[in-house]
Amino acid sequence: MGTHVIKMPDIGEGIAQVELVEWFVKVGDVIAEDQVVADVMTDKATVEIPSPVSGKVLALGGQPGEVMAVGSELIRIEVEGSGNHVDTPHSKPAEAPATPVVAEAKPEPRAEARPQVAAGHVAAPIVPREAHEKPLASPAVRKRALDAGIELRYVHGSGPAGRILHEDLDAFISKPQSGAGQAPGGYGKRTDSEQVPVIGLRRKIAQRMQDAKRRVAHFSYVEEIDVTALEALRQQLNAKHGDSRGKLTLLPFLVRAMVVALRDFPQINATYDDEAQVITRHGAVHVGIATQGDNGLMVPVLRHAEAGSLWSNASEIARVAHAARNNKATREELSGSTITLTSLGALGGIVSTPVVNTPEVAIVGVNRMVERPVVIDGQIVVRKMMNLSSSFDHRVVDGMDAALFIQAVRGLLEQPACLFVE
Repeated sequence: MGTHVIKMPDIGEGIAQVELVEWFVKVGDVIAEDQVVADVMTDKATVEIPSPVSGKVLALGGQPGEVMAVGSELIRIEVEGSGNHVDTPHSKPAEAPATPVVAEAKPEPRAEARPQVAAGHVAAPIVPREAHEKPLASPAVRKRALDAGIELRYVHGSGPAGRILHEDLDAFISKPQSGAGQAPGGYGKRTDSEQVPVIGLRRKIAQRMQDAKRRVAHFSYVEEIDVTALEALRQQLNAKHGDSRGKLTLLPFLVRAMVVALRDFPQINATYDDEAQVITRHGAVHVGIATQGDNGLMVPVLRHAEAGSLWSNASEIARVAHAARNNKATREELSGSTITLTSLGALGGIVSTPVVNTPEVAIVGVNRMVERPVVIDGQIVVRKMMNLSSSFDHRVVDGMDAALFIQAVRGLLEQPACLFVE
């Protein structure tokens, strides 16, 4: 038997350090070739690290949340044959203690290829983990369990290293329980708590938001828009072309309005290097699409929105947003935006104050569409109304310019034929 050492790979772009986000294996696991063993994160994206060999995990080189240098030892695996490493007295990392799990974790394929739990799945006997042992689960799974009053240490995990998946939680919920793991209901007192380390994407989001609020002189501007005519046009286009070209949401219309309005406001389609004291005004409109995933907020980029049709932009928005939600977006797809569009859809509320996505200088926020009575020509009529809540960097964008820009967007959306008049 020999030893194979996987080192932290060089991910490119001159990156010297990356953060270890999550292990999918533990010491003692038998893993298969090409099995993903860990997620690491750069400033721009999460990257999966697969194993090039099959074997048994001997040692892990770091803990989640630890920043590791490129080329440092990530994982040590016992393999058939000679391996690629010869131990020296100072070369072996400290072995992480094996974590007890309900059942033996078996090698699994990559996450997207994992089989779903079929109807009638029988959960493993409820053998709780030790009280000090933190179950492996994503933030989304933890939130579901908390909302359902379930202690995850009672749930059998079928993922790598006993990781608890959504289907494991579904199986636990559907199987009658004896009360173990259920938090008190009604007005019962609760004494449970959970500490969640701020690592990986959540750490990057926190750092970027803190940096943006500290460095940017934010101000927000809110405008009410009558989107009755726009909605009628959208529904008509979907009825006529939806089957052949795809359904249109409001987002491609908003992108088109921003593209047209920005022709007269180049200072808003800009980035600001506050260290070099240089503003770059961009001819291309690369729109960041704020996207919420299970692990947090990401901003994939719709590139060259100025050159796309409604349908091509709609298709690309859907593609990059799907990639971001599934942690499959590339570094290139998550960088280079010149202005950002953020929308909470039906949850959009009345007003919001979005944070500028630095080094950009503007972000356009979309609030919920509602039917309201409004006065037109002295008559009370029901119209579909929607607010735009937008924020700007006051170091670069004057208040008057921001107001005029949003007013221009409003005019285009209220008279949607103007979106296509050159």
